[in-house]
Amino acid sequence: MNLNKMDIEAVKKQVCDAGKLLLKEGLVARTWGNVSIKVNDTQMVITPSGRDYNELTPSEMVLVNIYTLKYEGNLKPSSELKLHCQVYKTRPHIKSVIHTHQMYASIVAAAQKDVEVIDPQHQQILGSKVIKAAPYALPNSKKITVETAASIEQSNAALMSNHGAVCIGTSLEKTFEVARTLEKACELFIDSKKHQL
Repeated sequence: MNLNKMDIEAVKKQVCDAGKLLLKEGLVARTWGNVSIKVNDTQMVITPSGRDYNELTPSEMVLVNIYTLKYEGNLKPSSELKLHCQVYKTRPHIKSVIHTHQMYASIVAAAQKDVEVIDPQHQQILGSKVIKAAPYALPNSKKITVETAASIEQSNAALMSNHGAVCIGTSLEKTFEVARTLEKACELFIDSKKHQL
């Protein structure tokens, strides 16, 4: 599937709007977190590195080759670029990736615990009864990329130990639904473990 310039501009607007929605819904803070949409078999559009979501414009979204990591324009893509690319290579049918720092998921990620998904509806949306926590690795390292992609092979979300969460979907809307559901599932999981603290 080849997208023309107008189609890519439309995707850039979607990614830009998604970044602002992440901030509005409390799924990220300041410049943390990132979002991408796969536009064809070899390219994705991703948020740029270190920019305030509220000030972003569609033209600042970065078109990247998933396999070569080459990108267009003067703005650097998100520092989590390699993670997004690895997820798209691991799960080819996925169309969108969001890396979040949402509160409850981040708490469980800091504890480096897998999440037992209690609610059957949550299980359906998250695609698994257990959301794995990838082993701790330094941000932007090869290890964090490989371990997180491996942790998300059998579900629609994974925790990154001490570093938030990654959510995926066959559309941007479904990826947001996964992120929201993951937060509810993590809250229930924490509540269920309170007596053990």
